[in-house]
Amino acid sequence: MPLTIKPGTEWSALYGRCQRCAPEAFHDDRLANYWNAEWTRDGSPGTATSPVDGTTIAAPPRVNGATAERAVRASADQHQAWAATPIAERRARVVSALDEMADHRDLLSLLLVWEIGKPWKAATTDVDRCVDGVRWYADGIESMVDGRAPLDGPVSNIASWNYPMSVLMHAMLVQALAGNAVIAKAPTDGGVSCLTLATAIAARHGIPLTLISGSGSELSPALVNAPELGCVSFVGGRGAGSSVAASVIQSGKRHMLEQEGLNCWGVWEFSDWQTLGTHIRKSFDYAKQRCTAYPRYVVQRSLFDKFLETYLPAVRDISFGHPLAVESPDDPLPALDFGPLINDAKAKELRDVVDDAIARGGVPLYQGDTGQGRFIEGQQTSAYFAPVTILDPPAPSPLHHAEPFGPVDSIVLVDTEAELLSAMNASNGALVASLACDDESLAQRLATEVQAFKVGINRPRSRGDRDEVFGGKGASWHGAFVGGELLVQAVTQGPAGERIYGNFPSYSLYPPA
Repeated sequence: MPLTIKPGTEWSALYGRCQRCAPEAFHDDRLANYWNAEWTRDGSPGTATSPVDGTTIAAPPRVNGATAERAVRASADQHQAWAATPIAERRARVVSALDEMADHRDLLSLLLVWEIGKPWKAATTDVDRCVDGVRWYADGIESMVDGRAPLDGPVSNIASWNYPMSVLMHAMLVQALAGNAVIAKAPTDGGVSCLTLATAIAARHGIPLTLISGSGSELSPALVNAPELGCVSFVGGRGAGSSVAASVIQSGKRHMLEQEGLNCWGVWEFSDWQTLGTHIRKSFDYAKQRCTAYPRYVVQRSLFDKFLETYLPAVRDISFGHPLAVESPDDPLPALDFGPLINDAKAKELRDVVDDAIARGGVPLYQGDTGQGRFIEGQQTSAYFAPVTILDPPAPSPLHHAEPFGPVDSIVLVDTEAELLSAMNASNGALVASLACDDESLAQRLATEVQAFKVGINRPRSRGDRDEVFGGKGASWHGAFVGGELLVQAVTQGPAGERIYGNFPSYSLYPPA
């Protein structure tokens, strides 16, 4: 039967629901920015299209640098009053906001489907991890802030588009719970409507958030360098992150700068192929548009035939397509591994990178067909990209040393432990890595030489929730580590002379394993 968009999930229907829920933020002709505890029509909304099928959706209402400076000063004024608010009241307001967000869980999730192309399961997981994760902090915040004080100024957040709720809004609410006013720049590429709705909910509960949109280069002087700021938090790639790092490290401000790395899965003296096959299939969730995705397999040459027997069936089983397409109106939304990439420009960029790698000598082990996706007849599909696997990407190719941030795997063959470690450390630091190895003691020894913050033995590692800490090694992380109590420590002040966990110019201090 032909596929159609499930009734009630159309963009126009969702925007209407947002207007009924938060008319102060969702206007007939545009979204509003939120600063100085007011929704404003400043900034230019422009136009935006959904990666799902090219539907016109709400665009970020971009403000200029001067407006951002005023927003920072207003947030600094809010910060003083909020920092003096008793912890019990801060907690009560945050919990009330979480309750209301939970009531609008499906709407927040569907906004993510349209704005960044997440399938339904991945979108609801993003929202649930935000709400449930902040509840965990609310339950234990009194002990986490015992003997600590809020920072001297608000926390400024600049984050990528891929996890608007479970990374960005989660961090914002915990930062506020700890006693700080909070500023965030809405990601330019997607997620602004979801974040606007979540901010509107938090605002009506009196939580001092600021949400503005704009060009990173134009807003950075205010959101990174303003003297009123107490901390800068950045999540994104090394290109944009390098300039942020240079500015904030020189200023001496508290900072958490998470940057990409090439997360690798090493395969050495290994035999449990069935388990590895399950992990390979799951690694394609959300088209590997995740900071903890595994786009590189470093495989012992003598095991390559067994690895390939496991890998190819797993990658051929990947499902992708329109996240809201159903055969019958009563059907549940489809269970897909992924939908589109964030936009058609990224899909074209990835195609060019793959073609260049093959032209330079990389071996195409697998190239999926976008036409095999699950689509509505005649829909725009320019943002979709089928899985691709390249053996031995050549040194000049970005696939050799950088994260592709899409469903493209590379495989490198090695013969010695030294080659294994060298290949796994190709990007000068990573957030996660894993080793597939039958001998756990050998795996543990090898893990000590892998330059990743978390190394899994026969299992993947992820950012983690609740009490699990998170950080990076090498160029993948600058500043304070986060997760669990470390996130609260990162945005509060402790005793004089305290050395918090993290990578700093003068020291690196890692939490106990």
